[in-house]
Amino acid sequence: MLPFIRSDLAKFSAYKPHPGSNTAEPVATQFDRLDTNESPYDLPIELKKKLAANYERIIETNRYPDGGHQNLKRAIAGYVNESVSLPPNTFSENNISVGNGSDELIRSILIATCLGEGSILVANPTFSMYGITAQTLGIPVIQVGRNQENFEIDLQAAQTAIEQNQNPPVRVVFVVHPNSPTANPLTETEINWLRKIPENILVVIDEAYFEFCQHSLVSELQNHSNWIVLRTFSKAFRLASMRVGYCVANPNLIAILEKVRLPYNLPSFSIAAALIAMENRHTLLETIPQTISERINFIETFSKNPELKIWQSSANFVFLKLQQDLLNPEQKGFVTLTQRLKDNGTLVRQISGGLRITIGTPEENIRTIERLKTVLNSLYPQVTA
Repeated sequence: MLPFIRSDLAKFSAYKPHPGSNTAEPVATQFDRLDTNESPYDLPIELKKKLAANYERIIETNRYPDGGHQNLKRAIAGYVNESVSLPPNTFSENNISVGNGSDELIRSILIATCLGEGSILVANPTFSMYGITAQTLGIPVIQVGRNQENFEIDLQAAQTAIEQNQNPPVRVVFVVHPNSPTANPLTETEINWLRKIPENILVVIDEAYFEFCQHSLVSELQNHSNWIVLRTFSKAFRLASMRVGYCVANPNLIAILEKVRLPYNLPSFSIAAALIAMENRHTLLETIPQTISERINFIETFSKNPELKIWQSSANFVFLKLQQDLLNPEQKGFVTLTQRLKDNGTLVRQISGGLRITIGTPEENIRTIERLKTVLNSLYPQVTA
């Protein structure tokens, strides 16, 4: 360890992109890449041409990008209101902050709330970047578990953690709706618990997969000044390469996040892409029903397999485990299953003792279903799926 580096960083590992590839080399194009919850659909060619025209005629590469994001914020606010059937002026640009992916917004939230003064609460398994980002900032992470049958948060443990007056105390609670990697939405019991969290604690509700779930808590922001909702352009809007995330909250909270936001944090090309996505949102979201249909088919197909336990999903991915791993976690059959699927051409995410499989195109899903059946039949010849 270098002598000038914080000693606690030696305990952490860097986030590894495209973990399913398990290699430093670029992922081969022949793989079905179902390991990162991206949309399987690229931007339509006509929108790519429009974006290219913007780059050629409008974007000045020698100038800094728009540092205030006002046009983009107004467009996002319009979509947020529309997405939950609110009157057009319910949320405005004053309720929106944008970041270089939701990861930057998570970091800004932590800097504004916990740095040197607080800890965060997460329920595992969940999106790993809450804990990773907090730890890299020297912020303690309090972890509670989930019900292993339906992945509901252990609310008793969570409430106890809040009430125990931790040193430092809990300042932020992170939840995902629906959760990753388990794909379950918040239950009404969990939502009621969030409603009762004291106003001196920030509640962060990550709705990265909202478009596949169609249940949002955005409308409740009007009643909870200590709530903030995160969303992203990386999933349903097909802009993972552009790294654009946004949050919705009380204007006073947004003003604080703007104070800690890095200047010119979004490149001009990313801003242009997000604006085009907003202008053409109805076109881009036309694939959502197909993804949901494919998700239902995938779950129905493998819910009949006695060697698998597959959970219902409200996201663009499914989560499953091998029954043998549930009985004996030390067997780690999911490791073999992940590798065999990769050998056959499908990349999936090995996580939390199971597999998270992104819903791809119909063609990718057909291949993955057949490959998974083939691998299971080779591992467990008595199984018929």
